[in-house]
Amino acid sequence: MTAAPDGDIRPTPLAEALSERYLSYALSTIMARSLPDVRDGLKPVHRRLLFAMRELGLASTGGPKKSARVVGDVIGKYHPHGDVAVYEALVRLAQDFAQRYPLVDGQGNFGNIDGDNAAAMRYTEAKLTTVAELLLQGIDEDAVDFRATYDGDGNEPVVLPSAFPNLLANGAQGIAVGMATSIPPHNVSELCDALVHLIKHPNASIETLVQKVKGPDFPTGGVLVEPQASVIEAYKTGRGSFRLRARWKVEKLSHGQYQVVVTEIPYQVQKSRLIEKIAELLGEKKLTVLGDIRDESTEEVRLVLEPKSRTIEPEMLMETLFRQTDLEVRVPLNLNVLGADGTPGVLDLRAALRAFLDHREVVLTRRTKNRLEKIERRLEILAGYLIAYKNLDEVIRIIREEDEPKPVLMKRFKLTDVQAEAILNMRLRALRKLEELAIRKEHKDLSAEKADLVDLLAKEPRRWQKIAEELGEVKKRFALNTPLGKRRTEIADAPAIADIPLETMVEREPVTVIVSDKGWVRAAKGHIENEGEIKYKEGDHSRFLIRCETTDRLLIFASNGRFYSMPVDKLPGGRGFGEPLRLMIDLPNEHEIVQVMLHRPEGGKLLVASDDGRGFVVEESEVVAQTRAGKQIMSLADNARGVVAVRVAGDAIATVGDNRKLLIFMLDEVPVMARGRGVTLQKYKDGGLKDAITFTLKDGLSWKLSGGKTRTETDLRDWIGKRAQSGRMPPRGFPANNRFGGV
Repeated sequence: MTAAPDGDIRPTPLAEALSERYLSYALSTIMARSLPDVRDGLKPVHRRLLFAMRELGLASTGGPKKSARVVGDVIGKYHPHGDVAVYEALVRLAQDFAQRYPLVDGQGNFGNIDGDNAAAMRYTEAKLTTVAELLLQGIDEDAVDFRATYDGDGNEPVVLPSAFPNLLANGAQGIAVGMATSIPPHNVSELCDALVHLIKHPNASIETLVQKVKGPDFPTGGVLVEPQASVIEAYKTGRGSFRLRARWKVEKLSHGQYQVVVTEIPYQVQKSRLIEKIAELLGEKKLTVLGDIRDESTEEVRLVLEPKSRTIEPEMLMETLFRQTDLEVRVPLNLNVLGADGTPGVLDLRAALRAFLDHREVVLTRRTKNRLEKIERRLEILAGYLIAYKNLDEVIRIIREEDEPKPVLMKRFKLTDVQAEAILNMRLRALRKLEELAIRKEHKDLSAEKADLVDLLAKEPRRWQKIAEELGEVKKRFALNTPLGKRRTEIADAPAIADIPLETMVEREPVTVIVSDKGWVRAAKGHIENEGEIKYKEGDHSRFLIRCETTDRLLIFASNGRFYSMPVDKLPGGRGFGEPLRLMIDLPNEHEIVQVMLHRPEGGKLLVASDDGRGFVVEESEVVAQTRAGKQIMSLADNARGVVAVRVAGDAIATVGDNRKLLIFMLDEVPVMARGRGVTLQKYKDGGLKDAITFTLKDGLSWKLSGGKTRTETDLRDWIGKRAQSGRMPPRGFPANNRFGGV
């Protein structure tokens, strides 16, 4: 018989055990790793780094210490995680291209905007910046709560006093379990203006606050081109994004030449990766407007872009690059933070600012009470001193003659234990008259300060006035006319969406688009003249053969009534049999391709029709789709399918049904619509519409015969009628498959 194992063993359902452990992991990730606190804007690792550096005496005015020493203290005392992760957090706090207001003053190689890593921690040194000291200001004055460290050997702050609005000033990024945060940095001078306004007007609207906080202010500069309405909406909901572009200028050269110089790149874009991407696009001939790119950067960013030709406008060159490279990015906003109660939530701009102000009031109240306690203790001692000075001879006699002078002094002069102990510890030199005068002055000053602090605690408006004054001091230190405080990201109007011709982004080359009967597509180089040279899979054959150029766009009409668009340069090459077209567009398996044609941007019209005999004319510009899902143009009845999409040319329409009856009527009888079911083109007793075509009535109706020949019938009186009639049997020789195209 097997002995029962030792220990507390409890049978637990697997689902319950998994959910309990996953919840613990999720809470740990959310609370202790990924989300910043709304009050100081820091995650635990950053808070512990700053506190450890303060404990090491690494003040901004002192000398730095090795980063390895700092990391060692952090992981040994406060943060039991890997040294690499802690050092990476330290490095980021020191990078002036990552932090708008760096919290660590780094000495040595702390990486660069190219994406190069920092030197090893044994080679670099670090100390606090004045911004970090503002975050720590008052931490010894009972401003915040402390808790035991992970091993119980010491204490660490739950949150920093934070006299600096760090959450929005420096921003934060993090990914937790089931949630994420992304807060871009902002200008602290603007934040102080908004905070002071919110103190005076607690119900200020987001629109008013956005007049103060105009938008993010990134350490790497750039130009913010997000529309004002979108900025306001993002700050109202706490979610959104901001469109950020590189800053550039034109430098004139000799002989009418010019070059574009990029001086600031978007936030968190690695310069080396950006250059590699542009060079890659150049190699693939997808940037035909750009001739060359050079990196002439030193400590300042300087990317030189040479146009392919001086006839290309600089604006067109940059618009092309903005659309295809990270010279333009969207910076997300997700104001998801931990509240003062530890609960995660997405805040709007006003709520985030309000949370910081509430924290500052708590800190002010706690620091005031702490100072008040110290003053009361000191006043107690000073009152004892004054009693001693007033009765100096008697005090000296008691001390000299009594074996236990302390209780005698307490009884004789009604002193407290603290006062009696202070008198007994006085030095002889303190008995001078000057010392007495100094003590009387100190007692008077502290009494006045105590009265002021009591009044401050009793009156809420005074506390808010004090907080506003503190914010004014912060704004003064980081004013817009100071090197660190000036706005770096320009706020510009949203640019008009320029219509960039496709040929500026794709090299123009002749190709032949081949679409097989089974829907396989490819684009062979050149214009193929001999169709017999084209190979197909066994059992497959040609259906559409379109001679065009790489800058063209295909329009695809399917039996589900949708139009799809496909740039020719995105099609697979001519080697092999190509790829199924339905893999490139969202075409359901139960539907098939009806028509493939070239898009003519100059503006034409198309006749579309379904097999139930209904149809209409649509502007070609209306059918161009922007996504894989296509654009629904025909609203089909149950079991109906789209069967016709032909370009309008002429003044008449010819339709033919499955019943082999032909009807001709005038084009103006069919309405022009953007989408819908259309009108009845031809009525059928049996079957439905098979094919339709537009033509010029006076030139006659033509159709293709087998062998590639074409026949034209000019005497059409027997078939001309009105729309929605049944029609008559076609002329002798009309194709047996009832199609005008003969296939």
